[in-house]
Amino acid sequence: MAGAPACAPPDFKPRKPELVLPLLACDTHAHILGPAARYAYSPARVYTPRDCLLPDYQHMLNTLGVARAVLVQPSVYGTDNTAMLDAMKAAGNRFRGVAVVSDDISEAELRKLHDAGVRGVRVNIVDVKDRKPGTLPLDSLKRLAQRVGPLGWHVEFLMHVDEFPDLDCTFADFPVDIVLGHLGYMRTDKGLAAPGFQALLRLLKGGRCWVKLTGPYRISTAALPYSDVTPFAHALMAANAERIIWGSDWPHVMAKGAMPNDGDLCDLLSEWIPDARLREQVLVHNPARLYGF
Repeated sequence: MAGAPACAPPDFKPRKPELVLPLLACDTHAHILGPAARYAYSPARVYTPRDCLLPDYQHMLNTLGVARAVLVQPSVYGTDNTAMLDAMKAAGNRFRGVAVVSDDISEAELRKLHDAGVRGVRVNIVDVKDRKPGTLPLDSLKRLAQRVGPLGWHVEFLMHVDEFPDLDCTFADFPVDIVLGHLGYMRTDKGLAAPGFQALLRLLKGGRCWVKLTGPYRISTAALPYSDVTPFAHALMAANAERIIWGSDWPHVMAKGAMPNDGDLCDLLSEWIPDARLREQVLVHNPARLYGF
């Protein structure tokens, strides 16, 4: 456990949200963790989760009224995508995946992942030891993007946009679309005018970037309903509503403060996207395009 502290589990009793989601709504960001006795965690992990299994996740989806889902490889498994792939296979065609791969992965293995439903690769530059803020191995990232591009994949980054005030220039000629989580993963007290967030808005307007409305508790300085996050959601929607997607961030690993109920998190969409037509676009049509549903 040294260097990998335990984190709290989610609320396994989600309440039914007041908001009725559209048919074929998609949760684009969740993790399956465990059973730990079957799927060993990486010794390089920075946290140790409780078992958060496919039946628990499916119960949450059914309670919220979510029909489709995208599993994202969590950092605790490194490049071993087995737990995610097994969950995707068990769930059937309603699930897609975003994998973490090594630089030397073979073409055959990439095709195997594609056939299993993977539609992107994840690069996490936050939950790593000895991290150097504001740095990106851009040359190796471009090589990876060139390899997955023919499959129609994207590259998803977990990164703090406030560390990259030239984000739009950095990714101006990137070979594939990029996806950023947690509304850019910048604390709200840095303000809408923060250079990194403004660069994100410019990148979003250019149509080569997607942003996930996920994990408001990771950027907010307030408690539920995280009212300080709403202006950021509105700014992202105004920049390019056709490139915004939503995710539960279940099971909310390493969440600080009180663990939110997923019904409450779902209801935040009423404030973030008041217009029902735009909510359907974000929840149904946008993820269908990105993940190939």
